[in-house]
Amino acid sequence: MKPFKALLPLALVLSGGALIATTAQAQFGGIGSVVKALPVKAPGVPNLLSGPAPISTNIKDAIWGDPATDRLTPPMAVRDLTSLPRSATGGFVLAPGYYRMHAQSYCLHAGTYGPGGGDGYLLGPVKGSAREAVTSILQNSVAHPDIPQHDIQLLLWAIVARAKFENLDTRLKGVAARLLSKKQLASLNRSALGVLTSPQLASVTGGLPGPVRTVIEAESRMRGLLTTPGSSYADIERVAVLGGMAPRGEGSIDVPATRWSKHPDGFWVRYKPNGYSNTWVEIWVPQGSAGVGKTYDPGTAIAVPVNTARQRLAQSGRVYSK
Repeated sequence: MKPFKALLPLALVLSGGALIATTAQAQFGGIGSVVKALPVKAPGVPNLLSGPAPISTNIKDAIWGDPATDRLTPPMAVRDLTSLPRSATGGFVLAPGYYRMHAQSYCLHAGTYGPGGGDGYLLGPVKGSAREAVTSILQNSVAHPDIPQHDIQLLLWAIVARAKFENLDTRLKGVAARLLSKKQLASLNRSALGVLTSPQLASVTGGLPGPVRTVIEAESRMRGLLTTPGSSYADIERVAVLGGMAPRGEGSIDVPATRWSKHPDGFWVRYKPNGYSNTWVEIWVPQGSAGVGKTYDPGTAIAVPVNTARQRLAQSGRVYSK
């Protein structure tokens, strides 16, 4: 990494911090009113909270949960989802039946807890200012099985944390060039932020709720690690994925892990994460349903936790293997 040569003016840094806060805002509920009440004297900071987060999908977007299916096991033998024909973007063209796949999945919410505790996960769309880039990485990775899952996760963390792609190491920049267009890379660089010092973080996060502050601090630390030579995957993972018992996050809802989501295209999907890096995906397509012939494209889906303290998980069409 090239050294961070000059500190941004404080007002600009605070603006960056406010933009970072929108990532937390997306999962923990609106924080604009909280920040407006803070004694922050830098002009204009509260107004910047309306800026889009790279990924903003949250529990309010998971609108397709179907309570009638909480105890449903499709009355047929389960088949391998990968036995179905593939679409050009790595999706699956659906036929009637009950399918399962052990899929690679990815953390899209740094500074939160991984899956666990029997919490449900519901289908949500990929939303946010970096939606196209994230979807491209997930879809294009299917055609490049030689790219390690860790490298894909690092690119997604770089997007979530708003790291500058031109400052990533040479290997990761090469991976990014294979999965993203030049236009997408240029856009990610334009929206990148610098690493905040401790005083700057204190100015940005002072008075914010603890979970929101944790996310902002994690993203800043990750920007530093992702662009610093010698940083290991384990170093970054420790910042991105919190350990220990997850609290119940603000805005959480009570949904069992057995609940299916009815996809708007007429089939049902259920997510059972086994850690942030892999998810058991189940698809049910009843005979004669509208879902027959439709495509389930994992790259356009996020498994949204009903406990907002946990991580939203991007899905992929790549099979998980240790």
